[in-house]
Amino acid sequence: MTDGPSAPRFPAHLFPPHLFLVGCGNMAGQMLARWLDCGLDSARVTVLRPSGKPVAPGVAVVTAYPDTLPQGTVILLGMKPYQIADVAAGLAPLCRADVAIVSILAGTMLAQLRGYFPASNDVIRAMPNLPVGIGKGVTALFSDDRTSADGRAMADGLLGPLGLVEWMGEEAQFNSVTALSGCGPAFLFRFVDALARAGEAVGLPAYQSARMALATVEGAAAMAAAATDSPAILADRVASPGGMTREGMNVLDADDGLVRLLIDTLTAARDRGEAMARG
Repeated sequence: MTDGPSAPRFPAHLFPPHLFLVGCGNMAGQMLARWLDCGLDSARVTVLRPSGKPVAPGVAVVTAYPDTLPQGTVILLGMKPYQIADVAAGLAPLCRADVAIVSILAGTMLAQLRGYFPASNDVIRAMPNLPVGIGKGVTALFSDDRTSADGRAMADGLLGPLGLVEWMGEEAQFNSVTALSGCGPAFLFRFVDALARAGEAVGLPAYQSARMALATVEGAAAMAAAATDSPAILADRVASPGGMTREGMNVLDADDGLVRLLIDTLTAARDRGEAMARG
């Protein structure tokens, strides 16, 4: 899902001379679709896909590694994490110092990537979420001192069209990032559904409550994104003393129940991520 013709066009220099995608599943596919919508020339993209299935008009799809990669290529690792060793066996010989690597492989640490691709200077871990496909995503980045300033600028330019880009100070924060922004859309979808069901419970027709719940969340999120004040302040401004909103918020705020629920939710997701990383 992308913005299509309405997506803003970004300057060509923000995109690398060549983009080589290893795998093009759901997340990588969303990223590529957004880049193409924002002006990336499809002739500058190659996708390695064993099935050979097309991904987008004008994008070359290959089923085997080429003999060489163009100078200044950026590789996006978008396959399944368990495939990294097999991929590295075929890909590492193509990775010169000028070939940068951006990995979206969950649970694959930077040190592991460095071990698999020792010749590449610029190696960056990225953790995007699905709204990158409409330019409203969140992508967390992490690298080490070996990655150059130009490499970091490349990552900022490439990932900027996808939404918010945040550099993390510690790689250990990646599971927390995943819990918040990676899993967060699912948690928000659940909230929208719960809001709609609550509306039905207090007397609204189900079909109307569902539409109004979704539109309310969409509008409120847009207001919060455009505001200079924090969401906490915005909430208090809506809630007049003794009014309906305040009465409802008293339920949400009681004993920090909502905050505690979300802390428990993110903690469970983060801890599961850490357990999966340990194997």
